[in-house]
Parts: sequence; structure tokens; C-alpha cells
Amino acid sequence: MYVVFLAGGIASGKSTVARLLAARGARVIDLDQLSRDVLAPGEPCLAEVAATFGADLLDPVTGELDRRLLAHRAFATPEGTSRLEAIELPHIKSRLGRLLDEARAEAAPPTCVVVEVPLLDRVQDLLALTDEVLVVSCPAPTRLERAVTRGMGRADAAARMALQPMDEYLSAHCDVELANDSDEEGLAAKVDAWWAEHASRSWAPAPRRGGPDAPRALL
Repeated sequence: MYVVFLAGGIASGKSTVARLLAARGARVIDLDQLSRDVLAPGEPCLAEVAATFGADLLDPVTGELDRRLLAHRAFATPEGTSRLEAIELPHIKSRLGRLLDEARAEAAPPTCVVVEVPLLDRVQDLLALTDEVLVVSCPAPTRLERAVTRGMGRADAAARMALQPMDEYLSAHCDVELANDSDEEGLAAKVDAWWAEHASRSWAPAPRRGGPDAPRALL
């Protein structure tokens, strides 16, 4: 089972690549979805969040989390953001590890599992679980304009981009960089080339990069 961490900044095309890979047979795990799952009613992570940020975050009848109120409290300061991440990340990582183990234990494990990673620097300690880190790259000005076109406020989009790993970080920590520098048809062609190259070697892991200055494959 070939495990890929798929990363990229906001509006880079990462989710499009995940969808294209799923269409070609990959199983996709979205860490954003896992972050929502661990905050479902009854989850231990949710209890820890409520104990830290206030029991009034939870609906007294359903136990549902008021996510907007949590965001208001947790993201008001860098310290609050760090506290929330310190609570959530161990639960997210544990659930991811369990899902990968369950996939490997299936009678017919998936050939390729793609983990869509919103913030690669937050899961750097999990890179040993992967066979490859694939980054979708796109110039920051283009990403900002795409985010605005999709309805996000320019200031909000810029603020979110500022909180994400820099392009230089992503480039330094990936094995393959897929440049999303044309239209979706061009992106799909690159995904096809990536998939065909891996299938041609029966999904055998390629040598990993030797360090941040080692050359990476660029599509």
C-alpha cells in the first residue's frame, strides 16, 4: 500500500488533485474531515476542548460543538490557537494511524492511499508513515486571486495564507512537486503522468530525498 501525503497552500489545487487521484483509484483521507470527526459529540477530544475553552461550547441537549464560538475563542490569539492544536493534533494523528492500519489489514488493501494534508508542518513527525510527499504548487498571487474568485474575502484569504507553511517549506519537504500552472486539463495530464509512472514500477517506493537541498522531481 503506497501512502502519499498530499499538501499545498490554500487555492493551490490540492483538493482538485485529490479528486483526480480518487478518480484513478486512490483512497483519499482528508485530515480536515478527521479534524471534524474528532470533535463529534462523545469524542474524548471534544471533552478536552470543552474543558479548556468552556463547557458552554457544547449544546446541552445534543452535545454538538458550537464551532463558530470555538473559533472566536481559540483563534483570537496565537496562544489560543496553539492550545487548540495541542489538543486536537494527537487525536487526529491517532485516528489517521488507525485508518492506515485498517486499510493495510483489508483482504485487498488499496494500492494507493492519499492523505490530504492542510498543514504539512503540523504533521512533520508523521512523514515516516509515508512513501512520498506530493506538493501542489502555485504562485501565491495566483492562489490569492483564486480564493477571492471563489468568494473568500481578500483580507481573509491573505490572513489564512499567512498562517500556512511557506512555499519554500513545502518545496523543501516534498519528494515530488506538481506545478499547477495552467488549467485543470493540464493539471489532470500531470496527475495522469504521476499515476502512470508509479504504476509502471508497481508502486515500489522511490528513494526519498536526502535533505532540504536534495533535488526533487518536478511535474
